Amino acid sequence: MKKLALKIDVDTWRGTREGVPRLMDMLKRHQAGATFLFSLGPDHTGRAIKRVFRPGFLSKVSRTSVVEHYGIRTLLYGTVLPGPDIGKREASLLRGVRDAGFEVGIHCWDHIKWQDYVAGKDAAWTRAEMKKAADRFREIFGENARTHGAAGWQINDAALAYQKELDMLYASDGRGTHAFQPVDAAGQPLGVPQLPTTLPTLDELIGLDGLTSDNVHLHLLKLTEATPETGHVYTLHAELEGMRLMDTFDRLLAGWTRQGYQLVSCVDLFHSLDAAALPKGRVVMGEIPGRSGTLALQA
Repeated sequence: MKKLALKIDVDTWRGTREGVPRLMDMLKRHQAGATFLFSLGPDHTGRAIKRVFRPGFLSKVSRTSVVEHYGIRTLLYGTVLPGPDIGKREASLLRGVRDAGFEVGIHCWDHIKWQDYVAGKDAAWTRAEMKKAADRFREIFGENARTHGAAGWQINDAALAYQKELDMLYASDGRGTHAFQPVDAAGQPLGVPQLPTTLPTLDELIGLDGLTSDNVHLHLLKLTEATPETGHVYTLHAELEGMRLMDTFDRLLAGWTRQGYQLVSCVDLFHSLDAAALPKGRVVMGEIPGRSGTLALQA
């Protein structure tokens, strides 16, 4: 059966407490599985203001209402207001996601810090940030995380290698076309298998080429008429599809069901693959349409 994995990035405290419960309800109505990846430390969303100087950032913001999606209060965390500790405040809710039958994993410790800095940091910095998230995950769930999905699709080789040390099963850290085994510059296996996001996100599409929240689902459904041998991975956000874009996501779920997809968690998709036979490839940094800056891509 055709599989489409739903990967849910939870970036903020508001997205955790408001978007996650709404998404769980919707997924249950559609009998869909999903993987929830949590930000487990402080919400410092307000510190993203410095991205205003990045090429392409203002054009993206002008297409998607940041205030509507995130709220004024969230946009002040880490600057005017102290950043709430998401994992400490919402541990019970996070356990409830797992107890409802959904896969849970690590998105990051501090979303803004990871997204803005990891690509240029060394192994010591990277491991320290990942260890904080891994320790908090264990504290909340009583077990080690088996998967990781990098905040902002930002990663480096040290992070990929450390996932293996953390005994993760697979990860979904970048963008690409099919599942693969990362390798280092010498062609040696690096870390765990990757299930890259294969489809564009709503915030990359809305506002371009006449696409709106009312019709963007039709564009995505055209892209999923063809199914890769290793399935699709679609990344959504608790702050978008779990809030103001819920109706759009509802139409997407219904459309994918009509197309014959089984909507599953990332781990379900991973278990349907032969990990030992996956092609090898590098993870490199590059650009994609609709998103500012560079991000991890399947080479």
